Amino acid sequence: MKILFVHQNFPGQYRHLVLKLVKDPRCQVVALGEEKNVKTLPRIPGLKLYGYPMPARSASHTHSYLRRLEEAVRRGQAVVKACVTLGNKGFVPDVVYVHPGWGEALFIRDAFPQARITLYCEFYHHASGHDVGFDPELPAGFETALRVRVNNAASLLSLEACDNAISPTRWQRNTFPAAFRDRIAVVHEGIDTDLVRPAPDAKLVLKDRGVTLTRRDEVVTYVARNLEPYRGFHVFMRALPEIQKRRPRAHVVIVGGDEVSYSPPPPKGRTDRQKMLDEVGGRLDLSRVHFLGQVPYRTLVQIYQVSAAHVYLTYPFVLSWSVLEAMSAGCAVVASRTAPVEEVISDGANGHLVDFFDTAGLAARVDETLDADTAALRAQARRTIVERYDLSRICLPRHLELLGLGNSQETRAPAPAGSSDQARTG
Repeated sequence: MKILFVHQNFPGQYRHLVLKLVKDPRCQVVALGEEKNVKTLPRIPGLKLYGYPMPARSASHTHSYLRRLEEAVRRGQAVVKACVTLGNKGFVPDVVYVHPGWGEALFIRDAFPQARITLYCEFYHHASGHDVGFDPELPAGFETALRVRVNNAASLLSLEACDNAISPTRWQRNTFPAAFRDRIAVVHEGIDTDLVRPAPDAKLVLKDRGVTLTRRDEVVTYVARNLEPYRGFHVFMRALPEIQKRRPRAHVVIVGGDEVSYSPPPPKGRTDRQKMLDEVGGRLDLSRVHFLGQVPYRTLVQIYQVSAAHVYLTYPFVLSWSVLEAMSAGCAVVASRTAPVEEVISDGANGHLVDFFDTAGLAARVDETLDADTAALRAQARRTIVERYDLSRICLPRHLELLGLGNSQETRAPAPAGSSDQARTG
């Protein structure tokens, strides 16, 4: 089977599936990504990886509603040219995996009319009821509603031309129009629960701060790709003074960069971290607040493993891998009561939920979590991930089944020994 993956920031959500398929003798795997991104990637044995040039940006005179669509069309053109080149070299895929959000899927049907096109349906934008207008600090007016409607154009055109699609959660699938949901399977990318697991003896060494943290310490953790409102960074920072007041021995470990992933950018020359430190920094003991930026994955796992209370906040938007990884590591999670989170966390059973904007409630719940015996809660958090999101035993077998490459032995493989052991989860 010949399989093509297309993702501007390859491998993106396809990492685990690609690593699985390149080892399968039944498969020939090729990938396309944006040229500047693929140049920096380490080589993956068995994978042929090609880059396409970054398309020119839309012209300033283009209608503002159409700039995103124009850029999607330009990107789609660059991708289809690369696909035609692949075809001329003899690679005609049986299956194409592609994310429709940036326009890469627009013209693949024209290059490979016989291929089975599978979209990664991450999120369908709405002018209300989801992320847009959720936060009073980022109000959305009538103009925003009109722009959001046009922003879905590339996804709609791609859905019309696809054969099937994948979405990582039910909630994310249900953001898409009802007419298309029947062709969208819910299959998460998967969490490596053998790697991300509880470790009672774990240590986090912060050499430049002269601090070593373990599970015996009061460690409050917060993780996001970037520190921004979409992931509730402003709410978390506003809760911190009260958390520190209640827990004078607690250390707070914050992971995330200062760029923008989803939120509107802060004023030029500023970051959301600087903005929030200006607002609440004078009421914080910054010797116990550790901003680590973006960290290596091994360090991230250690952070989960030493956490006594892990905070995860999000708008009604794409669910982060980080909350599932935290649960896999046996964290006691305090999360926002927003729809994507409620698909995974049941309040009081495998985590705690608080209203997104309730800073006092967040501080109180973190305080209570640090005082409580959370062994059962942590064990159930891990059990949730093992039973529903395990990479090798649940998610990859389901992906292979959709490809027609699965087998019953893989699908029914048992969970790892000790995965629900409360003593291990601690």
